[in-house]
Amino acid sequence: MKKTLLTLALVFSAAVLFGQQTYPVNGSYDTRPGLFAFTNATIVVNANQTISNGTLLVKGQTIQSVGSGTTVPAGYVVIDLKGKYIYPSLIDPFTTYGIAEPARTAGGGFGGRQSIFLTTKKGSYNWNEAIRPETEVRTLFTIDAKKAEELRKAGFGSVNTLSHDGIARGTSAAVSLSDERENKIMLKDQTAANYSFNKGSSQNDYPTSLMGSIALLRQTYYDAQWYSKQKEEYNISLEQFNKQQNLPQIFEVDGWQNILRADKIAKEFGKQYIIKSSGDEYQRIDAVKATGASLIIPLNFVKAYDAEDPAEARNITLAQMKNWEMAPGNPAAVEKAGIRFSLTAYGLESIKDFWTNIRTAIDNGLSEKQALLSLTEVPAAMIGIADQTGTLEKGKLANFLITSDQLFKNGNVIFENWIQGKRFVVSKMNVNDLTGNYALTIDSIGALNLKINGTTAVIQRPGADTTKITASFTRNGDWVGLSFNLKKTPSGEVRLSGYLTSAKPVMLRGESVLASGTAGKWSAQFTSVNTDAPKKEKPKAITPAGKLIYPFVAFGSESSPKQESVLLKNATVWTNEKEGVLLNADVLLENGKIKAVGKGLSAGSARVVDATGKHITAGIIDEHSHIAVIGGVNEGAQSSSAEVRVADVVNSEDVNIYRQLAGGVTTSHLLHGSANPIGGQSQLIKLRWGKNPEELKFGGNDGFIKFALGENVKQSNFGSGLRFPVTRMGVEQSYIDEFTRAKEYKAGLAAKGNNVRRDLELDAIVEILDNKRFITCHSYVQSEINMLIHAADSMGFKINTFTHILEGYKVADKMKSHGIAGSTFSDWWAYKMEVAEAIPYNGKIMHNVGITTAFNSDDAEMARHLNQEAGKSVLYGNVPEEEALKFVTLNPAKMLHIDQRVGSLKPGKDADVVVWSDHPLSIYARAEKTYVDGIPYWDMEKDAEIRKQQQAEKARIVQKMIESKSKGAKTQRPTAEAQRIYNCESLEDYSAALNEMEGVHAHE
Repeated sequence: MKKTLLTLALVFSAAVLFGQQTYPVNGSYDTRPGLFAFTNATIVVNANQTISNGTLLVKGQTIQSVGSGTTVPAGYVVIDLKGKYIYPSLIDPFTTYGIAEPARTAGGGFGGRQSIFLTTKKGSYNWNEAIRPETEVRTLFTIDAKKAEELRKAGFGSVNTLSHDGIARGTSAAVSLSDERENKIMLKDQTAANYSFNKGSSQNDYPTSLMGSIALLRQTYYDAQWYSKQKEEYNISLEQFNKQQNLPQIFEVDGWQNILRADKIAKEFGKQYIIKSSGDEYQRIDAVKATGASLIIPLNFVKAYDAEDPAEARNITLAQMKNWEMAPGNPAAVEKAGIRFSLTAYGLESIKDFWTNIRTAIDNGLSEKQALLSLTEVPAAMIGIADQTGTLEKGKLANFLITSDQLFKNGNVIFENWIQGKRFVVSKMNVNDLTGNYALTIDSIGALNLKINGTTAVIQRPGADTTKITASFTRNGDWVGLSFNLKKTPSGEVRLSGYLTSAKPVMLRGESVLASGTAGKWSAQFTSVNTDAPKKEKPKAITPAGKLIYPFVAFGSESSPKQESVLLKNATVWTNEKEGVLLNADVLLENGKIKAVGKGLSAGSARVVDATGKHITAGIIDEHSHIAVIGGVNEGAQSSSAEVRVADVVNSEDVNIYRQLAGGVTTSHLLHGSANPIGGQSQLIKLRWGKNPEELKFGGNDGFIKFALGENVKQSNFGSGLRFPVTRMGVEQSYIDEFTRAKEYKAGLAAKGNNVRRDLELDAIVEILDNKRFITCHSYVQSEINMLIHAADSMGFKINTFTHILEGYKVADKMKSHGIAGSTFSDWWAYKMEVAEAIPYNGKIMHNVGITTAFNSDDAEMARHLNQEAGKSVLYGNVPEEEALKFVTLNPAKMLHIDQRVGSLKPGKDADVVVWSDHPLSIYARAEKTYVDGIPYWDMEKDAEIRKQQQAEKARIVQKMIESKSKGAKTQRPTAEAQRIYNCESLEDYSAALNEMEGVHAHE
């Protein structure tokens, strides 16, 4: 009778607890609060305070008191929780709960979408649909009963929910997971302004690249600053953008490099973002910590790859293998680094994986204290609801869990989740243990015997076959999961997921999936008591993970090579200076510089390298490269993308850096592609393998920008034909218009008192006019080259270089008179119409006229043998060998205005040096050592060691994956990661690719 009255009291309290003051009631008013006293519990007030044998008093939605020895006031319903625990309900700071999923753009790059240049959204909004700060979750949110129940069963009591759409995404809101009306569960209507690099459902072509997304967001900040000081126009988007700047700022990124990119924007505009990361911070934890950002870390660890088939296992890269092994240790690494962070279930295939993954993170070093902090107090503080929830204190909302044991202990059961003082049953409190024998029936398999003993399970076929199969068994509340491999009939992994549907007798039901993909139903009914003594749970043994490598790809090293003093002795030295080629000479490298070049040099304290029979040259410089770029090399949605910067998307993890070091390359000029007449700003890098993106940058050099002529810029072979220009006449007009606007912009900036809108695109063009930025122009045909020279003369700007100029031999005299350099291919011709008249003597002719001439790659593979490309000028035209070598060393250095530092072997210059096995122009020459700043980033002998070590490392991890599968872990089929190799014409849509990846691999 007492139990019945208690149950009725709980039900009644739920009905009267949430009377809404502004809503009329159809019937009798009843506003009595629910009064509950939870006694004799172990109460975890917060991560630092636990009360034994405590009492929690709840009145209505709020906690009245929490402590020990508390006298229960009259009128309270007493609930005895002896032997049980009370914890604060969990908080997820990054969800889309209650928000409709936006329609995503399809892939296909430029050719796969209609050209839409301005917003299609009606009203006074921003010109670009990816900028949507006017989006307010508080006006969009509706309760999702099914999702709320799933989250409650996982232990969550409140969440921060946002619109997962766009670059500037608008404001998020904090809501509880109660089942009351929306206006009763809204805890905070504006918790943060939200951002990403993904334009989401925007129909606008721009941006198509990561660097375009960055430029658009930067321009929006500047537009908002201008907007706040003007009265010329009304813009809802900019109005709301400005209003949101005092809110917390949450920025979702993909990968640790994007953490650094987002932080760079933050520093430019005086912000500090909270970063929703992708869980790979451990790879560069020091760089991430240096940002000062707080993190929201996902728990969507990658599933093991099914590596049993050696042929398929070859498709798994070393980076994939190591990430599978090391990512579960990411939360621990972040904790160890002292970075403030919360955890999110966002991105999990199923919320049922949450507890498995959080315990995996704990097994891999995350402390239980930090886990609790990151699921309660930290997210509460991040989203501004710490005054309402996150801990169990007087006056806060009655959001708490009742559990069977310590929260993170394997086998713990969440019985109830109280939210705003309302009870939600998660698990049947009188079913604390599922130990017993069961009759198991699975569609497509039939009858089996199931024995559960605590946290372990065994499957056995009925009848003569007495083989016992150990199964992986998990329980989260009333959720249960089983996976096992019967070896035959059927073969492969069988996965079961389901619920406790009945307590007396115990009945389990759910869905099954066979290795073949066949789905079905299953059920298990309790048949008898299991008399086996429960096995004492042992601490889970975790096989130590391998070590970090830098970069986190093949050929990365556990430690970076060190700069040292080195004497390269007794070699043939190609100085590229007036001394020419020195026989039996030495080169001394010290403190990252060339200390001396000559014969019989004293080593002093330097390490001596015997280079007898070797050749030593300056490092090769590639004037035109597209390696080490991520997220697209073209921002071609508009005729000018001068606002975008390759500097923003340098990719330090590109294996082509290492491959080109092996070919003697030490410096690369990373160019925007050729999809538009005026492309983006370029970036000069040194190939410092293993350093982060900022550390790759050359530093102290002049800025350059990519222009382009020809078929690509007028979209002869792609696009809708709607983007201007589509003719060569239009290309010329693009330049005239752009420089006319830039001159007007510059004049406006110079006038006192003007509120001129900062324009990142025109800033770059003004730099050209002021000789602070220099043009490298993609070019082929004589007529177009003449056109641009004429346009430059007319508008008062200079052209620095015509790159891969294959008809340079026709206009060499004009180039010479204008001081324009020529960078070309050695012997490419006839691969498209506009190169039909290219000749392999082009380099020779330009050189003879007196033009600074170079050979470039525009191709990741070609850059690995630019020394051989230089040698072709000897074949085609009999260019002297010393001059030929300069085509890929000193001459590109001159083009790039860095010849005072690199390009020749001269004391005082940077120690960018290559030791060759043979004559450097020979097809038999191999780069044995490549020094950058005196550091041997490429060493042929060390490379052999690295290959051997990493082969063993891959074999070790493959074996670990196979063992993981045998123990019931979920697996995925190996899929080869095809690296994107860029050239001038490469087109893609960065956001569409992200959207596709989210749709297919949301769990990764």
